[in-house]
Amino acid sequence: MSVLASIRSQLAPIHREGLPFIGTFALVSLFLFWLWSPLGWLGTMATLWCIYFFRDPERVTPVRDGIVVSPADGRVSRITNAVPPKDLELGERSLPRVSIFMSVFDCHVNRSPVTGKIERIAYHHGAFLSADLDKASENNERNSLVIATEKGRIGVVQIAGLVARRILCSVRAGATVGVGERIGMIRFGSRLDVYLPDGVRPLVAEGQTAIGGETIIADLRAGDPQRTFRVG
Repeated sequence: MSVLASIRSQLAPIHREGLPFIGTFALVSLFLFWLWSPLGWLGTMATLWCIYFFRDPERVTPVRDGIVVSPADGRVSRITNAVPPKDLELGERSLPRVSIFMSVFDCHVNRSPVTGKIERIAYHHGAFLSADLDKASENNERNSLVIATEKGRIGVVQIAGLVARRILCSVRAGATVGVGERIGMIRFGSRLDVYLPDGVRPLVAEGQTAIGGETIIADLRAGDPQRTFRVG
């Protein structure tokens, strides 16, 4: 293997949604070099950050039946019981909710937390408050998905943040998705909420760093006979 091929194998692919932004940043950098070289170097740094932001790395997703994985990279900002947004049509009873906050330095590709059928997708226009605020779950622009599994229905909510202005959803209602499969992305800082079935205990803690498609956040079959699970 050549040195160039070896280097390329270590680099994460770029999500196609980022190509127009990367191209724009690069063109602006060239113009800034023409104006004044120090500005051009600042533009180059911004271009490199844009490339880093739109990375789309492959992930190794656990395949154990019934597990729920993190739908995004980021910090587990809050674990609580909350009434799901009406968009999800999951009823008015409080359900376990795991919120994951993505900073502008996290990978923003979103993944399905479970294997199942997409039962519902609903887009809600709203505000662009900081996604780290609890009220962002109700007030912010969001895209809600309900995924039906054999062990219950899972709610996934993509929430736009203070900087984010575009939520992308790459799946359709009625489609079947596998755990860890890409379902969309949010541009420039945002949050994802996962609503678990009643009685399911989250297996992560607030402040923990989650890796999308890899970190296990719950086990829908934890109550099954002879089912064992250990967090190492």
